[in-house]
Amino acid sequence: MKPRRALTAFLLAAAAAPAAAGPPFLTDDPVPTDLAGWEIYAFTALDGHGPAFDDDSGLDLNYGAFKNVQLTTTLPVSLSRETDRHVRTGAGDVELAVKYRLVHDERNGISVAVFPRAILPTSSLEHGEKTRLLLPVWAEKDFAGGTSLFGGGGYEINPGPGNRGFWQAGAAVTQDLGERLTIGAELTHQTSDSVGAPPETAAGVGVIAKLSKHYALLLSGGPTWAGRQTRYHLYASLGLYF
Repeated sequence: MKPRRALTAFLLAAAAAPAAAGPPFLTDDPVPTDLAGWEIYAFTALDGHGPAFDDDSGLDLNYGAFKNVQLTTTLPVSLSRETDRHVRTGAGDVELAVKYRLVHDERNGISVAVFPRAILPTSSLEHGEKTRLLLPVWAEKDFAGGTSLFGGGGYEINPGPGNRGFWQAGAAVTQDLGERLTIGAELTHQTSDSVGAPPETAAGVGVIAKLSKHYALLLSGGPTWAGRQTRYHLYASLGLYF
């Protein structure tokens, strides 16, 4: 594919529009979208504590621009409910990313990729934010019988008053139950991202139900522990593949 055509496709994705392994899990994977193929997720992702929550909903577009290269664009709409039941809505932070698979050993079922991501300060609910950069490495090992183990992590550059750069890491295991159903579990950890904020550890379970060749339903959720507080995270999306 010519670079100009790939760039055009990426810009169209950004204008239209956010994660396979990856979605519905917090942990990402090193496998890119197939060459000239699309993976589109209409998603909602919620993080809450009691009646208070933050929710991002939108589109996650992934395009296989070159062999072993995936372009990703995420455009969410954010919704926040405070403990006083006041609800705020607005645009979320646009994300742009490129996944490049460095290692693809089909014989041994091993893949390794880098997946740098820019998180742009486009949210209408936050002011004074700066562009953040996530620099991770992800790896995967596939086993006979439909079992996959994937994980990794990296460092996020998080500028701004009171903010801290932080590390994040995760590991997940999935199991295929036939051709249409995959289940999995994961564990993730993140160091403090701002002054006074505790580190966070999250656990979750997920399921991918293939409705047809081109559609799938993806669900996940679990607890998040931050200091003495226990929150919850939930994710749901409809996947489209073509």
